[in-house]
Amino acid sequence: MEKRTEFLTAKQLAELLQVSEATIHRLRRRGRIPAIVLTKRLIRFNLRDVKAALGCGRGRAAEEEPPSAEQLSFDDVFAGFRN
Repeated sequence: MEKRTEFLTAKQLAELLQVSEATIHRLRRRGRIPAIVLTKRLIRFNLRDVKAALGCGRGRAAEEEPPSAEQLSFDDVFAGFRN
């Protein structure tokens, strides 16, 4: 018997991963998660492939990259609020 692979919409994947749809699309555009682009507006995701790409179930502490220079610190954000 053939095993069928189920593909998810961005909305379905966002609900499963408990993130926003915008986060799903941002991760896809940056190449962090794989997607199947059928048309400009018809994009599907394989949950198993996405979890593998994100390293779900593995320790990520050793793999994490240091924050990029573009990332703001709290001091940067709240600098305008200081007396």
